[in-house]
Amino acid sequence: MLLIGCARAPVGGTPLERPAPPARPEGCTAVASQPLQELLGAAKDGAALCLAAGTYLGPIEIPAGVTLWGPASAVIRSNGSGTTVRLGSRAELLGVTVDGAGGRFDLLDAAVKVEKADDVRIEGVSIVKANFGILLEQAKRATVRGNHVVGIGGTALGLRGDGIRLWETYDSRIEANLVEQSRDLVVWYSSRNVLKDNVVRNSRYGTHFMYSHHNRVEGSRYLNNEVGIFVMYSRDLVLERNTLLGASGAAGMGLGMKESGNLTVRDNQVIHNTIGFFLDNSPLDVGDTNRFEGNSVRLGDVGVTFLSSTHGNTFERNAFADNHRQVRVESGGDAMAVSWNENAFDDYVGYDLDGDGIGDFPYELSDLGNVLESRSADLAFLRGTPALGLVSIAGHVVPLFAPKPVLRDARPRLEALLAN
Repeated sequence: MLLIGCARAPVGGTPLERPAPPARPEGCTAVASQPLQELLGAAKDGAALCLAAGTYLGPIEIPAGVTLWGPASAVIRSNGSGTTVRLGSRAELLGVTVDGAGGRFDLLDAAVKVEKADDVRIEGVSIVKANFGILLEQAKRATVRGNHVVGIGGTALGLRGDGIRLWETYDSRIEANLVEQSRDLVVWYSSRNVLKDNVVRNSRYGTHFMYSHHNRVEGSRYLNNEVGIFVMYSRDLVLERNTLLGASGAAGMGLGMKESGNLTVRDNQVIHNTIGFFLDNSPLDVGDTNRFEGNSVRLGDVGVTFLSSTHGNTFERNAFADNHRQVRVESGGDAMAVSWNENAFDDYVGYDLDGDGIGDFPYELSDLGNVLESRSADLAFLRGTPALGLVSIAGHVVPLFAPKPVLRDARPRLEALLAN
């Protein structure tokens, strides 16, 4: 359902607030008839055209420095071929609805496209029935704010186009957008961008970084996607105050990273995902680190999974609760090389006699049942059965069967489990 000019539908009981639509520019020229492209072609730098309610046929191109505004009931409709709306440098597209685009994946037919143009603004636009929504390519200082992109949906996630796509895009703000039923929100070969207060739901990758450095994601919500955020071959990212919820299925993960370093992952809610955090050979470069601080990881199958190296990662003041398994290291390794400090684990069996909020002896994860299940995935079939439960008990009470620790936190917190 397209949401126009009203609060967005609730998810999990929380309304998704939509920014107020952009105001009608002062001194704009009223437009109520076709052909729109002729009027745009004649518009001079600094001009503004304001559409009346109705349908306008694309494709159109907004020249450099020209603003095109309309209410949501002003619909720019694709003719079924190519990109529907293109913007030149300093052009603005505000408030309208863009209906459809061509179907060529190889040409990236999009509802709205910016190519080799800087300082554009796309705000308050609703996009429907287009494989690709908003594409920025080789652009700088773009503002993409308060837009609603509805993809084509369908069960084959890979056959959808991307809702928002940044390619060689720099110093831009992607803010307060709602993307749903799409494939990915892509940030590739793009640096120094801020993604803030966005909502991505019912898609594949909520946000997918590749070869993109010095970006920030904050205050965003990723709901019921296959993957919340995935970071590949990227460095110096900050991921802060986001919600990553409901990434389920065999490949489901809240946050995944591959060969990426110098990430700061702080104060995120990571809830009900198959895997909360997935680290594949991250960090890769010598001297890089990844820091996880103040996150809440709950209701998952696995809180954190490490693949390959565990060196260079710090977990501090996080809370792990209601997960089937707190940490898994694939290939039979351990996470003893990870720095664990003042994390809270709901399966900690210690005590705090001096009342300082820190357990009086270390938290160690060394469950035999989980170790065996990590080595043989088929044993997951026995999860929750008395047989696997007895194996875990044997590992605790019979020294001969005790496995080596998977991780050790010398100062586990207790009070955080109540506060979160």
